[in-house]
Amino acid sequence: MDRIVYDRMAAHDSTHWWYRARRDILSDYLSRYGGLPKDARILEIGCGTGHNLPMLARFGAVDAIEIDPAARAIASERLGKPVGDAPLPALPGVDRGAYDLVAVLDVVEHIEDDVAALAAMKSLLRPGGKILVAVPAHQWMWSAHDVVNHHHRRYSKATLVRAIDAAGLAPRKLTYFNSLLFPLAAAARIAGRLTGRDDSDDSPPAKPLNTVFEAIFRLERHAVGRVPLTPGVSIVTLAEPR
Repeated sequence: MDRIVYDRMAAHDSTHWWYRARRDILSDYLSRYGGLPKDARILEIGCGTGHNLPMLARFGAVDAIEIDPAARAIASERLGKPVGDAPLPALPGVDRGAYDLVAVLDVVEHIEDDVAALAAMKSLLRPGGKILVAVPAHQWMWSAHDVVNHHHRRYSKATLVRAIDAAGLAPRKLTYFNSLLFPLAAAARIAGRLTGRDDSDDSPPAKPLNTVFEAIFRLERHAVGRVPLTPGVSIVTLAEPR
């Protein structure tokens, strides 16, 4: 990702509506469907500044990997121990067969060979282990945001299922999320194209609007995985070895 993306993440990951609500949604989703043991070992790959690590730590002992040095330093401070720097799909030095959960939250789209990356994650799992995967949805929503984040693709449900299947995994509880705000996001992307003002700035809006967006997005925590959601900005699933 461009340096500015990590800088914005560090500045806003504790206040931006998207980060805050998404953590709560993913926490509830894991509580309902993760089936993790009490002594679970968890690895987050591509943890960025480490803003998801406290949430994941509710479910077990957490390790993390981040290839950007500045983001890794912040994440290490948050985790209280060194964060690794092993890249996907090779993951040199990472213990195989050691983890009950591998979390890749808006990471797989950054990897050119997503099937090889998912297969490498599969090799890290203990028997019964799962991979928590979240990705951006809808290739037609491609924008400057994807460019500065160095994305290779956005996913449909079908393309994500194909990648997961090709890696020897099966998706469970696959669903869209960030659906309530999807019409606004889609309208913003279309307007940006029509006006030539495709903006990659994802800084939080004014505080009142930030609060409203967070409340709306957080409402989905009660529905994700339980009921089919309409198309959303993102897709989430738990992938298990077949």
